[in-house]
Amino acid sequence: MEQGNETLVREFTFLGFSSLAGLQQLLFIAFLPLYLFTLGTNAIIISTIMLDRALHTPMYFFLAVLSCSETCYTFVIVPKMLVDLLAQKKTISFLGCAIQMFTFLFLGCSHSFLLAAMGYDRYVAICNPLRYTELMGHRVCVGLVAAACACGFTIAQIITSLVFHLPFRSSNQLHHFFCDISPVLKVASHHTHLSQIVIIVLCALVLVIPLLLILVSYIHIISAIVQFPSTLGRYKAFSTCASHLIVVTIHYGCASFIYLRLKSTSSSSQDALISVSYTVLTPLFNPLIYSLKK
Repeated sequence: MEQGNETLVREFTFLGFSSLAGLQQLLFIAFLPLYLFTLGTNAIIISTIMLDRALHTPMYFFLAVLSCSETCYTFVIVPKMLVDLLAQKKTISFLGCAIQMFTFLFLGCSHSFLLAAMGYDRYVAICNPLRYTELMGHRVCVGLVAAACACGFTIAQIITSLVFHLPFRSSNQLHHFFCDISPVLKVASHHTHLSQIVIIVLCALVLVIPLLLILVSYIHIISAIVQFPSTLGRYKAFSTCASHLIVVTIHYGCASFIYLRLKSTSSSSQDALISVSYTVLTPLFNPLIYSLKK
């Protein structure tokens, strides 16, 4: 904090687990092995796909990128959260908070568009199997990943700029365990309705557009599968999509609950609890879902 004509916030204090002061060491003991297991399973998936030439296919290429994204995603939030569970002073600098929010949004938004690309891959594999190799060549796959990252980068940059150009002069206490959009906005001295509308619209678009693309892909996939002559063929086709559908449901379910609710229905403690699910538990489940299926 800096004193002058007015007090400017130079750091933020996390209060996400303040109501569980007596349980923070137990939470650290619970979350640490989960985090290490997540890192380990994602590392195994990535290394296996890289080393086994039989897995050098578009589906596994997207899976490797997804695992890499989730590894980085958890690294942005979980290590800091674990340190804070054992620390007396749970703070982050103003710049550090901005970097954390930008990186978190970049990876999260890219993740949404990546899931849409994976849905398109399944659509081509099932609806156009004879042209699959042609339509899903290496350059196309890399282009889809690059487009997902470009969209994520642009949206993250706009939202982070809008949030951190606001004045922060009063409270610096975030009722959360990382720099998410809502808790940071709540401690801003004031913000315009335009900036709020832009942020809400961008959050909606980054969830709705990829989800619509996924729904369109699966409408075509289901239409094609029901026309398969054999039950075994239908089962095999559905089974190749099952893992992706489960991950999509978990990802969009958690994200929609946090970012598409009305402000009046938002609870800080509830938000923190849901955030634990998509920063610790979801990245743990995703590699398990794909590993068990593949």
